[in-house]
Amino acid sequence: MNIVLTSTALVALAEMGDKTQLLAILLATRFQKPWPIVAGIFAATLLNHFLAALVGHGVAELLDSPAFRIAVAFGFVAMGLWTLVPDTIDDELKAPGAASVFLTTAIAFFLVEMGDKTQIATVAMGAQFGATLADVVLVTFGTTLGMMIANVPAVLLGEALVKKVPLALMRRIAAALFIGLGLWMLGGVLGWW
Repeated sequence: MNIVLTSTALVALAEMGDKTQLLAILLATRFQKPWPIVAGIFAATLLNHFLAALVGHGVAELLDSPAFRIAVAFGFVAMGLWTLVPDTIDDELKAPGAASVFLTTAIAFFLVEMGDKTQIATVAMGAQFGATLADVVLVTFGTTLGMMIANVPAVLLGEALVKKVPLALMRRIAAALFIGLGLWMLGGVLGWW
């Protein structure tokens, strides 16, 4: 039980204000389908954190490499630029189905978690607590629970926000946040701050 409580608390606290929380809000405002987004976050986190806990501390150095962080930073800038492009889908296709929202969310969260502090924390906890496969499962359960505690409210907030703020403004804000986050990450890797 100590493994679950420790991993839940550590990840829930580390996730506060993290880029995946921002992603949860952005997906909620873009798709306006909270439950497939929540399910996508759960599935992505479960798989990502299970693999992270299994791998252990040996991979932490690779995921923390400057080249990987630069690639992630450019990915955020690209995501920001993509967000500025209005959708040109027919009116009847404007609202994607739940399966599409789930898949988009699961892929996005899985990729954004790569090299993230919560994934690195999961790798470290897998190395520290993962003496058996059962311990790895407990770490995964705890870290996934921590992610859900932090991100489900973000999804629900994002859905409420889109009802009050025009979509065009949300798109510009989201683009600015993604581009800013990418440039901030790039500046950190390159030692600008």
